[in-house]
Amino acid sequence: MRTIIEPFRIKSVEPLTYTSREEREGYLEAAGYNLFLIEARHILIDLLTDSGTSAMSTEQWAAVMRGDESYAGSESFYRLRRVVDGLMGFRHVIPTHQGRAAERILFSVLCKPGHIVPNNTHFDTTRANIEFTGAQAVDLPLPEAADTQARIPFKGNMDVNALDRLIRENGCERVPLVMITVTNNSGGGQPVSMANIQAVREITRRYGIPLYLDACRFAENAWFIRQNEEGYGELSPKEIAQRMFRLADGCTFSAKKDAFANIGGLLCTNDDKLAELEKDLLILTEGFPTYGGLAGRDLDAIAVGLEEILQPEYLEYRIASTAYLGRHIADHGVPIVEPPGGHAIYIDAGRMLPHIPKHQFPGQALAVELYRHAGVRSVEIGSVMFGDKARHELLRLAIPRRVYTQSHIDYLVEAILEVNERKASLRGLEIVQEPPFLRHFSARFRER
Repeated sequence: MRTIIEPFRIKSVEPLTYTSREEREGYLEAAGYNLFLIEARHILIDLLTDSGTSAMSTEQWAAVMRGDESYAGSESFYRLRRVVDGLMGFRHVIPTHQGRAAERILFSVLCKPGHIVPNNTHFDTTRANIEFTGAQAVDLPLPEAADTQARIPFKGNMDVNALDRLIRENGCERVPLVMITVTNNSGGGQPVSMANIQAVREITRRYGIPLYLDACRFAENAWFIRQNEEGYGELSPKEIAQRMFRLADGCTFSAKKDAFANIGGLLCTNDDKLAELEKDLLILTEGFPTYGGLAGRDLDAIAVGLEEILQPEYLEYRIASTAYLGRHIADHGVPIVEPPGGHAIYIDAGRMLPHIPKHQFPGQALAVELYRHAGVRSVEIGSVMFGDKARHELLRLAIPRRVYTQSHIDYLVEAILEVNERKASLRGLEIVQEPPFLRHFSARFRER
């Protein structure tokens, strides 16, 4: 049959709250037109992030009840460790309370002022944690990725020629590690090919530089490889993921994405000396190395989630559902980052709203209007988030896993198309208050 249905059934429901347009206008004004500052109970469909917002399965909830809350040597940790060993194969597995904690520890140990950390595209917390050490975060996306409308299968790839040039011009001693984000979140949720990871691995091996994966959405990336890269169609998503991890020296991982967990992360490495330094810092700020700031029940939920995320039936549904949203709005004139990614659809707000200049934040203006019109929360990925480093003015619609049904997606399509019909009336914004780091979380705006 052609229809791909949700590969799960609903056992528990959470009610949604409807609000009026007038109420939403008041919530926007009180929040300074920053959707991060609106209470979740005033949101109808929440696409702010897919991080920690997924629905856990019956097996995960059962695992929660098995959680061993021992401070040291928890059996929950060893259950998680066995799953991670079988999937990722790294010598050291260090739990953290979420992905950015893993980033902070990794970069605090490896980076110092004057260092350069290349990536296909850094996400917000990755860049902030690198720059907090005084190092420089450098994005090296494919040149073709500059065109949001270009339809190429692995648009999230790193520019390997640019990487080689950067290392030669700056010296390998200034590059403590190279990272690849899979999938490429800031680049439109686009996947990275196995061939690209292998090419980057060859360069880093030649220069003696460790290669790390930002592996938040490794399973979705594995599915794209299975579908679109020659030679992988007969392999399971798990087998493909194992090959990806074998090419790396370590990884950071937010279990709040491709592990269906509400909290948690991992920092993995094959370097014994580095692991000791990381564990020392972990104990100082997160907790003992067998819990890393997490409850035992969280460790068990992550272990189950890492196995469930690789089920082919789930991944087929996940990617098809996201593509359904993307195609339905793109085919009616809404410009998206092509082709549709895995965890989110990215609207090219700069292209959709050419009358709003970059300094008036077209992505934020679109996010505000989508909430005002339909109660949908999304997030800007552009000049608010990245300042002058922003390559595009995007609006991300991140879809939580196993949370919304097809009718929710159809409602979202309708809302976006209705906003698109009167896009010329949308106004830009200006910032009236902002923090020094990660300003998109708490900045306040006013409409122009």
